Amino acid sequence: MTEITLRKARTIIRKALEAGRADELKPLSIVVLDSGGHVKAFEREDGAAPGRFAIAHGKAHGAIMLGMAGTAQMKRAEEQGYFMNAMNGLYGGQLVPVPGGVLVRDRKGAIVGAVGVTGDTSGNDAKAATAGIEAAGLTAEI
Repeated sequence: MTEITLRKARTIIRKALEAGRADELKPLSIVVLDSGGHVKAFEREDGAAPGRFAIAHGKAHGAIMLGMAGTAQMKRAEEQGYFMNAMNGLYGGQLVPVPGGVLVRDRKGAIVGAVGVTGDTSGNDAKAATAGIEAAGLTAEI
C-alpha cells in the first residue's frame, strides 16, 4: 500500500492554506495522517485558536479509523447517534464526525491517509482540504 510521503503532506497543507486564503476563510489548522492514523504533518495559521489541533485531528482520526469521511460520519451520527457515540467511546473521545475530515485515496483508490481541517465552517474546511489533496495528485473523499 502506498503511503502519504512527508513531501505530499506538506503540499497538501500548503495548498489547503492557499485555498483558504483565496476564499478569505478564517485562520485554518490542518493535520495530515497516514493510513495508520499517525500524524505526518500539522500547521496552525497565525490567529487560529490553540485548541484547533484537537479538532483537526479528531476529524481526520475519525475518517481514517472508520474508513468513512466526515460527511458520511455526520450522516451516520444523525441517523444512528448511538453508533457514533459507541465509536467515539472506543476511540477515547477522539472522533469529530463532521465535514472537514477527508479521506485521501491514491490513484488505485486505496486509502492512504486522511486530512483534518478546522477553522471555518465545516463545508469550507472540507473544500480547503480537497484543494490541498488534489494539488498533491491524490483523491479526496469528503
